[in-house]
Amino acid sequence: MRFQSQAAVALAALPTALGITFEGMLAANRYDSAAPNPSGDFAIYSVSNYTFETTESASWWNKLDLKTGEISVWYAGSDISEVAFVGPTPTSIIYINGTNAEGDGGISLYSADANALEDAKLIASLPAPYAGLKAVQTASGDIKFLVYSKAYPNGTAYNEATAATSASTARIYTSTYVRHWDTWLDDKKNAVFGGVLKESNGTYTFSGELTNYVTGICNVTCAESPYDQSDQSDYDISPDGSSVVFLTKDTALPLANYTADVIYTVPFNGTSKDVVPINARGSTKYAAAQGAATTPRFSPSGDKIAYLQMNGISYESDRNILYVANANSDDFNVTALALNWDRSPDTIAWSNDSSSIFVSAPDLGNERIFPVPLTAGDDYVPTNITDQGVPAAFYVLPDNNLLVSDSKIWTSRDIYTITPEGEVATTYFQANLVDPGLAGLGPEDVTEFYYTSNTSEIKQQSWVILPEGFDESKTYPLAFLPHGGPQGGWYNSWSTRWNYKVWADQGYVVIAPNPTASSGWGQNLTDAIQGRWGSYPYWDLVHVFDYVEENIPYIDTSRSICAGASFGGFMTNWIQGHELGRRFKALVTHDGSTSTLNQYASDELWFMNHDFSGQFNQTAFEPSSPYFEWNPLLYINNWATPHFVVHSDNDFRLPISEGILLFNVLQTRGVPSKFLNFPDETHWVTHPENSKVWHTEIFKWINYYSGLSNATSPY
Repeated sequence: MRFQSQAAVALAALPTALGITFEGMLAANRYDSAAPNPSGDFAIYSVSNYTFETTESASWWNKLDLKTGEISVWYAGSDISEVAFVGPTPTSIIYINGTNAEGDGGISLYSADANALEDAKLIASLPAPYAGLKAVQTASGDIKFLVYSKAYPNGTAYNEATAATSASTARIYTSTYVRHWDTWLDDKKNAVFGGVLKESNGTYTFSGELTNYVTGICNVTCAESPYDQSDQSDYDISPDGSSVVFLTKDTALPLANYTADVIYTVPFNGTSKDVVPINARGSTKYAAAQGAATTPRFSPSGDKIAYLQMNGISYESDRNILYVANANSDDFNVTALALNWDRSPDTIAWSNDSSSIFVSAPDLGNERIFPVPLTAGDDYVPTNITDQGVPAAFYVLPDNNLLVSDSKIWTSRDIYTITPEGEVATTYFQANLVDPGLAGLGPEDVTEFYYTSNTSEIKQQSWVILPEGFDESKTYPLAFLPHGGPQGGWYNSWSTRWNYKVWADQGYVVIAPNPTASSGWGQNLTDAIQGRWGSYPYWDLVHVFDYVEENIPYIDTSRSICAGASFGGFMTNWIQGHELGRRFKALVTHDGSTSTLNQYASDELWFMNHDFSGQFNQTAFEPSSPYFEWNPLLYINNWATPHFVVHSDNDFRLPISEGILLFNVLQTRGVPSKFLNFPDETHWVTHPENSKVWHTEIFKWINYYSGLSNATSPY
């Protein structure tokens, strides 16, 4: 059965050929994932949007009735930041208000009935910006909860609003890993805290006492959980509230050089002195399991802990393997499920009876959900129960169906239920049928093809996204988009940064290839990028271009543009110096690498150590080294195609000097070029007004050179 709101019905009466502008995409509602209550009667999710006319953001919570499909506003405001369903009834909740009465940078904790928020009761005001709420009710009726916050080395929570400030802004470091992505690191690290809400006659009280389970675990480095760029997915609490599990980087290894994680379990009433490692290197029967771990999760029965882990100790894109451990520190008996499965799951959810685990994994351009039984042997191959789209989250309901919130190229959020066998039970919500800014979008504008390359035994995939009002008897210029990573890919999902349909509706046919390094077509294709940044993926892209030119008559490749970010930016710079670069009318590089000899100015040194087959040293200047071989600057004498450069100050992954270097060389060589800088953005442009400028300037550039605009200048 399928439900549609009145807005969807009204929208269905509108003409479908509406297209999408970047203003419409940026202003459209952004939906969080729908989280169900324990009885599966309803789900709640937050929504936000931005209005360019007023330069204001708005946010609220919606309630989805899972029985009738009705969607209503649950809470009109942004005060509620997190909700946990916990308490004596299926509608009992506790929630975090992101501020407190003291106005000191802390938060407030409330209890309420989800159907009577107006009667919410303040439990406590906490003096730090805690987040990541997880909670369970114990047999006594008390609620045990977990949150996290940055903490000082002495274990107390850090609050920037009340912290003493130094007269000097100096930073001093004695080891690598001084900053990460967009943040300068210091001695204050995330820690998981636990507390107890005492129940008495239907109300809760809090003593103010919180236990820090993480701070104090130190060796070469000190533990941090969640990891500085992560969240509450790094920890969990057992169903009976007796135990906590969390992960941290392996403290025996330098942070910048290795990806290894350790998952610890600790009694809820314990401290960091009582932690026991579950998967310490060499402690399980899987000696190869040395790498990054994610998402430790207790089973509903409470006697098992599932988690994902890679083998490679310094490889962030190795294949994740699903493991299950006993929740018993005397005998963890860690066991791999579907050990040889050639996919890399990244999300897990237990079945209600604890007999199987649902995982999602990149698969053939989508991210699909697969059930894995606890009886799965090494050679077990899971079968997907979802097909199109990429889930943001999924939950197992009491009736064993899964509530899925996903997105697709043509819709920012779909919410539906699916049976464990893969039958769609109910479709509740489809953003492209509700939001006016997304009207007219649909799967009919998206297709794909597979092409042959000389770099792999398997065929490789590419997405094709058609412009609004597409007519196959006409021709359209090509927008060619190499993806970032390099490990990763272009998937069937929505994006507010690189939205294929927004680019297509400028008047292009978008080609979004998944060449060597892409994930979801087997680990061999992903791994093959190592040491080959400028060879395998480049030649794959040449084959894609040739395929398009020879097989898709409605694409005019004489009017092509190429644009990429991160590794896609590197690839665009590489293309500029090679033959493929002469087949484009214009290029766009967003936060890309210009000199591979500068890679040690980055943060995660393990990344370059792996991808460039060794540490940076004197051999990096020799022709046999990937640091040398794949340097775009070796080919600057060939640079000739008009080139737009974007780089932001707070991108510590690829420092701003890479963009300035690229622009300076282009200008010196007399190549038409333009530089766009954002002093307050990171590796991504996220602020709506900045994103509007980003789209405006880039489209002005490429539309001029592709002939789509009548402008007299690209400047």
